[in-house]
Amino acid sequence: MFTEICNHIFKESIEKYHETDSVDAPVQNPYEIKTIEYYLYLKNWIDTVQWHYEDIIRDPNINPAEALVMKRKIDKSNQERTDLVELIDSYFLDKYKNVKTGAEATINTESPAWAIDRLSILALKIYHMQQEVIRSDASVEHKASCQKKLDILLEQQKDLSSAIEQLINDIESGKKYMKVYRQMKMYNDPSLNPVLYEKK
Repeated sequence: MFTEICNHIFKESIEKYHETDSVDAPVQNPYEIKTIEYYLYLKNWIDTVQWHYEDIIRDPNINPAEALVMKRKIDKSNQERTDLVELIDSYFLDKYKNVKTGAEATINTESPAWAIDRLSILALKIYHMQQEVIRSDASVEHKASCQKKLDILLEQQKDLSSAIEQLINDIESGKKYMKVYRQMKMYNDPSLNPVLYEKK
């Protein structure tokens, strides 16, 4: 199943990142460039790095200048993440471009790639919650609480994977159709963000 591939690759990417646990570590994508596996690995790597950016910027003692630099990195990462989700959706659009949709076909609330985006973030939540469960300096109560949360996250991963498989099957069979709206983020565009264009 496609989500089995996703979950395997996401786990692989997360574990590879934590070999160095550095936001500056270069991505070492083991998959052939421009394949769907390559894009899935890169997608999760970006998510993983951003996860740790978000941790760093929440340090109450962070230097304000460093915080601004980190905010810029988060903004750039968000744009890269969005671009990659759209690229993954393009893969599905191309794969199913010749499918004839039925007269009763409906559109889904989100595209396959945006659901896969949530699956990638969920893999990160599972990894880090597992780390809390096995944390040597944590209390028994903390570990027990985190285990309960981990159990819920694992159930959510199973349910989300099942829902994504159903969506892909429905698109493949013509029961649903894809219609992707590109993310028109205005704040990154100097011609659309008034703070930027009024400076000119």
